[in-house]
Amino acid sequence: MKRWLMLVVAIEVLGIAVFSVTYDSLDFRIYWLGGHAIADDARLYKEQLAAHWYTNTPFMAALFVPVAALPLTLARFLWQIASLSAFVWACASTLKLTGRQASLRAVVAFGLLLAPVWHTFFQGQVNLFLLALIVADMHRVSRGRPAGVGIGIATAIKLTPAIFVVLLLVTRRTRDALIATGTFAVCALLAYAIAPDASRLYWLHTFYDTSRVGVPYISNQSPYGTLTRVLRGTAEVGDWYTAVPLTIGLAGLTIAFLWARRGDWLAATAVTGVTGLLVSPISWAHHWVWILPALAVLIRNGDRVIAACAYVLFVLAPLWWTPHNGHPLQYGFHPLITPVANCYLIAGIFFLTHMAVRLRRDPPSVDRDQVSEAARVAGRSSPTERAAPEGVVHAATHGDHSGR
Repeated sequence: MKRWLMLVVAIEVLGIAVFSVTYDSLDFRIYWLGGHAIADDARLYKEQLAAHWYTNTPFMAALFVPVAALPLTLARFLWQIASLSAFVWACASTLKLTGRQASLRAVVAFGLLLAPVWHTFFQGQVNLFLLALIVADMHRVSRGRPAGVGIGIATAIKLTPAIFVVLLLVTRRTRDALIATGTFAVCALLAYAIAPDASRLYWLHTFYDTSRVGVPYISNQSPYGTLTRVLRGTAEVGDWYTAVPLTIGLAGLTIAFLWARRGDWLAATAVTGVTGLLVSPISWAHHWVWILPALAVLIRNGDRVIAACAYVLFVLAPLWWTPHNGHPLQYGFHPLITPVANCYLIAGIFFLTHMAVRLRRDPPSVDRDQVSEAARVAGRSSPTERAAPEGVVHAATHGDHSGR
């Protein structure tokens, strides 16, 4: 089995390496050009790069200044290998959060087959770095160790991880939330020092301007994207839509908070990640790398049938089988096509609902070492910070009596 897994991983790594030197990934090219454009300050957001608007933060562009000094092919190869390393790191951190023993090789081998993961490599996207930074930080939170730097950097790169700062606040991890906020501020100020005009333009106008991206494109699996396609245009989605992300955000964070109170930070992390996808107006198919911790939760909890169905869904990615790229059937509601075309969105809503229902059961057991660490932290923390460790102890003491 080990040899078979090593062979699969080797083939996948070789495929990524060959692909990185032969295919000009569009999003990475835009990142690379952004590293050049930020030298001209406001040009970063005033002119299109590779026929597309640059929509990431000025800090992301600043990070690419040294990368842009390299030849494009070499830079892309190094980026993809680093992205692969970040994925392995994310897998390892996720396994630690489960509190269970499992083969990292198997997780990496099967995880690389998930469409959001390989789509990230196809586009040369940043998603796996964000996933790795956040999951590693949440593992530190679960151990009662100082955290927040990874979440702060991830937020400075792509804003949507800010929902994890809210999670830290509502779970009374105030120190970690302040570290994350401070890290974000330092990153933003660094970018401002490099490109003040671009930073002002971004924070005052660009970051909330969805007209710079193709909202109706099938890859946008957010509620906003779905409604835009069903209602045949963004003009039909009025101000009333604001209530949708607010409601989902409140519900999702409440579910995550309740899992965190039980000491289950893996569940809290997965729920918060999926909530962030549903709250954002733009959630491209490759953003859904949060399927990794979601699958880990389902498998650990014994929901293997649901996990298997979710895995198949996110490997096959049937949304791409439906009419898109401006096809007339992409718009409006069709009883058979619409659910398939928005399958990631439906899966995300189902996952949040399922995790809410599971709250009625006893929490799953966790690793004994995690309990010992949490108890040690609780012994030296303030009374208001002991709720989560007590939840961990309760989980390990009582286990899961759901009959799985």
